[in-house]
Amino acid sequence: MREHPGSASAPGITRRQLITGLLLLPPALAGCAIGTNAQAGPDPLIALADAARNDVALAATAIASTPALAPRIQPLVDARTAHAQALDAEVARLDPSQPSKPPAQATARTVTLAEVRAAVLASGQSATAAVLTLPPDRVGLVASVAACCAAYAQVLG
Repeated sequence: MREHPGSASAPGITRRQLITGLLLLPPALAGCAIGTNAQAGPDPLIALADAARNDVALAATAIASTPALAPRIQPLVDARTAHAQALDAEVARLDPSQPSKPPAQATARTVTLAEVRAAVLASGQSATAAVLTLPPDRVGLVASVAACCAAYAQVLG
C-alpha cells in the first residue's frame, strides 16, 4: 500500500476527523450561546405574545372582510390564540406581577391573505431570533411558536 504524501502513520487526528470537527464547530458554538444573554429589559416573551394577539386580530379582520377565507385562516387564529395564552402563562410564571393583556381588536379595514401571511412570517422570524437569547427551559415553547408560524406562512402562501 502506497502512502499519500503528508500522511502520518502515527495515531493522531485524521483528515476526516478534522473536517468533521470543523463542520460541527459552528453548531456547537451556537448551542453554547443559547441562554447566555442575561435578561436585561422586558421579558422577550411579552413581545411574542403581543405579536400573537396582533396576528389573531389581523386574521380575524381578514375573515370579517372576506368570509370565504375562514376555512384557511381560522386554524391560524386558533393556533395564535393558544400561543398568546401559553406565552402569557410563561411570562406570569416567572413574573406573577405582570398584568395580563386583553386580545387585540380587529379593525374595520380590508385585510388580504398576503398581509396575514407576512405578519405570521414576521412573528415566526421574531420567535426564531428570540430562541437564541432564552434559557433552555423556555426554548421549547418559543421554538414551537416559531415552527408553527413558519408552517402557517407556507400554508397561506
